[in-house]
Amino acid sequence: MKTFRFVASLLTLVVSLGVAEAETIKVGATTGPHAEVLEAAAKVAARDGLTVQIVEFNDYIQPNAALAAGDLQANSYQHPPFLKAQIEARGYDIVPVGRTVLFPIAVYSRKHKRLEDLPKGSLISIGSDPANEARSLILLQEAGLLTLRPGSEARATPLDIVDNPKGLRFRELEAAQLVHALDDVDASVINANYALLAGFNPQRDSILLEKPQSQYVCEIVVRARDRDAPWVKKLVAAYQSPDVKAFIEKRFPGAGFAGW
Repeated sequence: MKTFRFVASLLTLVVSLGVAEAETIKVGATTGPHAEVLEAAAKVAARDGLTVQIVEFNDYIQPNAALAAGDLQANSYQHPPFLKAQIEARGYDIVPVGRTVLFPIAVYSRKHKRLEDLPKGSLISIGSDPANEARSLILLQEAGLLTLRPGSEARATPLDIVDNPKGLRFRELEAAQLVHALDDVDASVINANYALLAGFNPQRDSILLEKPQSQYVCEIVVRARDRDAPWVKKLVAAYQSPDVKAFIEKRFPGAGFAGW
C-alpha cells in the first residue's frame, strides 16, 4: 500500500511539473515540399512533447475539408488568398495561426526556352482554383504579357483580361495536373510544390519566376476553436525554428523561403 501511494504521488508530481504533457495531433499537408518541411518541424515539436502525425494529400481541397470535419487538428500548405477563397466558398470556421514557407509560382515550358519566345496564340495552362488562377494571371501581367481589368486582380480569371497583345489562350486545370499537361501546351504556370515533385527547380528551370510576395506566404491553419490551444503554440514555434529554416534553405535552395 505504501509503495502504491508513493507511485501515485510521484505521478501526480510529474504531471504537476509539466513533464507528462505529451500530446499527439494530426496535421495535413500536400505531398512533396510542404510535407517534407512539416516533417522537419515535427522533429522539433517532438522535443517539446508534441507528436505530429503527418497526413498527406494530393490536392488542395481535401486538407481543409478534413480539418473542418475534425479529422485533422491543423494543416500546412496554403497561402492566405486560397484560404480566404475556401472559407468564402465553403463556410469553414478555420483560421491561420502562423506563417510558414513561400514557394514561388513560376512559368515552365518544354517547347520554349525564353518567355519572349512564346508565339502569338500560345496556349497557357493555369490552376483552376480561384486563388491560384488569379495568382497566375497577376504573374503574367507583371511580365507585360497581358493586362487585367483594374480592381479584378484578387479574383481575376481570363474573362478579366482587357489587353492580350499575343492573343494568349488559357486552359484551366487542377493544380496537380499542370505538370502532366506540359507537353500539350506552350507553357504552364505551376505551383512550386508540384514543380519540385516533378524535378523542376523554379530558379533554374522556369522561364518566368514570381517575385517574393508576402500575401503568398503559406500558413498553418486550425479550427477557430483551437486557435489558443497550447499545442498550437508548440506547433507554430517548432515550425518557425532555426532548424526548420536551415532545412528549407538546404533542401530547396532558391525554390523555398522561410516566411516568418
